Amino acid sequence: MKRFKKAVVTTTFAALIGIIGLTGCGKTADNAASASVTDEKTEIVYGKGVGPYSELFEEAIVPILEKKGYTFTASELDLNQADAAITSGDVDLSVEQHTAYMDAFNEQAGGHLVALSKIPTVPASIFSEKHDSIGEIGDGMVVAVPQDAGNQARAYVMLQDIGWITLKEGTDYATASTEDIAQNPYNLEFYELQTNYIATSLSDFDYGVITGSIVYNAGIDPSTALFNENLSESFWLQVVVDEKNKDAQWVKDIVEAYQSEEFLTWLRENNGPKYSELWSIPEY
Repeated sequence: MKRFKKAVVTTTFAALIGIIGLTGCGKTADNAASASVTDEKTEIVYGKGVGPYSELFEEAIVPILEKKGYTFTASELDLNQADAAITSGDVDLSVEQHTAYMDAFNEQAGGHLVALSKIPTVPASIFSEKHDSIGEIGDGMVVAVPQDAGNQARAYVMLQDIGWITLKEGTDYATASTEDIAQNPYNLEFYELQTNYIATSLSDFDYGVITGSIVYNAGIDPSTALFNENLSESFWLQVVVDEKNKDAQWVKDIVEAYQSEEFLTWLRENNGPKYSELWSIPEY
C-alpha cells in the first residue's frame, strides 16, 4: 500500500493564470493569434533562471548570436514566471525547461509554448545523507520528490528504473504521479516539495530526487549521486518559445547556434568543474 504526503505549494499555476490574465488585458485572442513576427527582430529578451542553463546560454550561445547582430536582455524570473511572461509577450524565450514541464504549464495555464530543440542537460539524480547506495532501501523509508508536475514525473520514472516502485501499465512517463503507482513493495513514503527545499533539507529524508540545475545551484558534488536518470525524450531541456514565434528568423538562429559545431567545440573545451562531465549532449 503506498503512502503519500504533499507539502504546501508556494507557487501555483492558478496564480500564474491570474498573471497571464492581467498581462493580457486589452488583447483579444484573435489579436494574439494574428500577431506578426518580423525576421528583422534583433533585440531578444530571455527568461534567466538561477543555474547552469542560463549561464550556458550567456557564455556560449549569446557570443555566437552577437556576431549576427543580436542583442540580449535578461529578465530574472523563476520558471513559472518566465512561462507566463513568454505567454504574455514580455519575454521571448526560455532555455530552462523540458517538454514535460512545458506541457504541464500549457495545460494548466492555457499557454501555447513550443519546444524547438534539445540542449545539453544535466540529468536528475538520487542523493542521500543517510545511505551509501540505493541498495540500502528498506521498508517504510521516506523519499523526497519534486513537487512540480514535470519533474515529479521524472522522479517516479527513476524510482521505477531502480526497482523501488512499479508504475501501472500504459502510464505516460511524462505525466507520472503517485496515482500511477501500481506496486510499492517497500511501502515507501513520498514527500513532494520544491526541489530546492529537497537539496537544503536532504538529511530529513532517506533519499531525495534532485534535478541537475538544483544540484548545481546548491553546490552539491554531482559525483555523490547514487543514481542518475536515463533521460527520456520528455526530460531533455529545450529551447522554448511561444508558438506564434516558432518560425521567426531569430528563433531559427538560436536553434542553429545550439546545434552548431562552434558551440559543441566550446562545450568540449569548457567541460570542466563548472560544466560538469555529467552533461548529457543531444545528437542533432
